Amino acid sequence: MIFGILKDIKDGENRVICTPVEVKSIVNAGHKVLVQRRAGVGAGFADEAYEKAGAQLCDTAEELWSTCDFVAKVKEIEPSEFKYLRKGLMIYCCIHPAGHPDEVQALLDSGCIAITAEDSHRYGSPNCEAAGKQGALFGLESMLSINGGKGKFVGGFAGAPGMNVLILGGGLVGQGALSVLHALGANVTVMDINIGLLRTLSDRYNSKINTMYCTKETIASVLPQTDMVLNCVKWPKQRKDFLIDKEMLKLMEPGSVLVDISNDDPGAIESSHETHHNDPRYVVNGVVHYCVSNIPGAVAQSTSVALASETLPMLLNIMNNGLTEACVRDGFIRRSLTAYEGKLTHEETSAIQNRPWIRPENILGIADRALDPAPPATTTRSDNFYK
Repeated sequence: MIFGILKDIKDGENRVICTPVEVKSIVNAGHKVLVQRRAGVGAGFADEAYEKAGAQLCDTAEELWSTCDFVAKVKEIEPSEFKYLRKGLMIYCCIHPAGHPDEVQALLDSGCIAITAEDSHRYGSPNCEAAGKQGALFGLESMLSINGGKGKFVGGFAGAPGMNVLILGGGLVGQGALSVLHALGANVTVMDINIGLLRTLSDRYNSKINTMYCTKETIASVLPQTDMVLNCVKWPKQRKDFLIDKEMLKLMEPGSVLVDISNDDPGAIESSHETHHNDPRYVVNGVVHYCVSNIPGAVAQSTSVALASETLPMLLNIMNNGLTEACVRDGFIRRSLTAYEGKLTHEETSAIQNRPWIRPENILGIADRALDPAPPATTTRSDNFYK
């Protein structure tokens, strides 16, 4: 198989889907690897390192898209790339299909095969850990007086108390943020709807963090004493309500900070809208908002290494065994199949966009085989099947 590593072109994105180490593994498995020039430079991986690992460099994206059987990148397929989609091409990247109807339509119109990376990680995406940890640090940066924040130091000084921080969501993203903020001395409260998870986190931190059941009312009760909120909740896209609305922001002191790490559209924070690294902040009702959608791109080398190492087994499974057999062996690849030769195969996208879909195991003809199990990627269900 001819595998291509694309250069990501999203604003502020420096990550790369494979480092030279993974390229060497893929080449040693008998596959040809093409790499777009400068694909890894932003993450610290020179073109020469890819060549030394056995890859062939391509001067243009068009050359790579047109030559390869299978291409991969980190972030979404941008509108400028839609023209490269074609039947017979297989794509792996963070498509986020439910929130991007134009991208989904382009995939379906082209007849390509698309796999959405964010649903494919058996142990959770390294990007989630990175987003939580680095998002916490960007929140602290936003708290600085020079950035419009009220100038409170995370752990406090002698005679001056530290910050009160509220983390919404105790999953992988929230746990990453918690590990950084607790270590730096913040007084942290974690809210979630999973009492078992809250109990586990409390035990892990020897009851030195606060935990609360997450409702709009409990959030409102603590906002007047909260210096910084970090939203780490993956908000169901069909919901039209918010955990924090614009009026609730007035409960916080001017110069307080809200970091929307999840950055769903629509999401749990009414006042949130996507920003980029070159202009990351804005203010609503006195609260500084940091809403960069690709926070891990700021620590491109570490996130590229972590992401590439976890992604490699999935890519090799597909390349060595073919997509159908890979979907039998790995339920997380199967649940990530988004589009297959003009048919939608992603349940959440079907529900959110009111499109018909077909289950991956049915379109691949493997429903009667012993399949590796995987839980659904989201709680969103759809019975809107193709007739």
